[in-house]
Amino acid sequence: MKILITGGAGFIGSAVCRHLIEHTDHGVVNLDKLTYAANLASLDSVSGDPRYRFYKKDICERDAVLEILRREEVDAVMHLAAESHVDRSIDGPEAFIQTNIVGTYRLLEATRAYWLDLPEDRRCAFRFHHVSTDEVFGALPLDEGLFSEDTAYAPSSPYSASKAASDHLAMAWWHTYGLPVVLSNCSNNYGPYHFPEKLIPLMILNALEDKPLPVYGRGENVRDWLFVEDHAHALVTVLTKGAPGQSYNVGGNAERTNLNVVQSICDLVDGLRPRADGSSRRDLITFVADRPGHDLRYAIDATKIASELGWQPAESFETGLERTVRWYLENEAWWGPIRDGRYAGERLGLDKQGLSA
Repeated sequence: MKILITGGAGFIGSAVCRHLIEHTDHGVVNLDKLTYAANLASLDSVSGDPRYRFYKKDICERDAVLEILRREEVDAVMHLAAESHVDRSIDGPEAFIQTNIVGTYRLLEATRAYWLDLPEDRRCAFRFHHVSTDEVFGALPLDEGLFSEDTAYAPSSPYSASKAASDHLAMAWWHTYGLPVVLSNCSNNYGPYHFPEKLIPLMILNALEDKPLPVYGRGENVRDWLFVEDHAHALVTVLTKGAPGQSYNVGGNAERTNLNVVQSICDLVDGLRPRADGSSRRDLITFVADRPGHDLRYAIDATKIASELGWQPAESFETGLERTVRWYLENEAWWGPIRDGRYAGERLGLDKQGLSA
């Protein structure tokens, strides 16, 4: 197959591109606008491969996307391009509406036009895989419940609302037009090449630099953590084995409180690169005002993808986190320029008066 990946220079998208080139025989067409969180350096290991192509394009440009689909004779689309940081959606929701909703609509229309012109055998085999988040389901109680594929949508932030809308658009194009859509909703990803605005990479780099480690509220919010390479494998599994019109939840079976995650990072960094005075980096943990609409708990029931498609995560949270911390310690050449220019670790998601919301 030749697979078009939107957002292929982002965190999860680049992991999918690397997985496809390094572990399969599929071809990759990477379409990315190259916004602030995209990084072509994340693709250095595969960029020279003859099965890899890159186009700097915006998914909102319907005609340009359609031309690329036709030129490359694509067999499937995996749609990962999205604005994805909840705090940034609080500061500036318009970009999330434009990319995640309008962009998804225009990509669906470009894909539908291309798909309708395919020969019948290729049209039947074609897939459009819409990649989404567990945040569309809202919050769970602290002590019970899991998100299943049948959980009702109840998004809390501008980000999750925009992803919920794009999920509904994708499935509507299946029900109304017959476009063979598959959908997946994942838990929190972590791993190498993660832009350091998100919790785990930000805490790793702050710990390395002996900077405060800001934890929202009391750190009691719970997330299910999924190693990004496991997720990349799951996404390819859904694309190649999933049934049109079906959704699949992808989780890491690794629920942790935010405070526990930060403490684990401190301990790993201390073990690999001790402070000069031998003290613990847990001393750097600082509790800060919570962000508005902060969902208490997310947790995925990944039974369906395991039983129907045969996928399970290979990494535990402990092994995946150690791999991640080691990668950041060894790859300052990747994250150093980000910290020096694009994002230095400042707090996002503040109210209009500049105070913590």
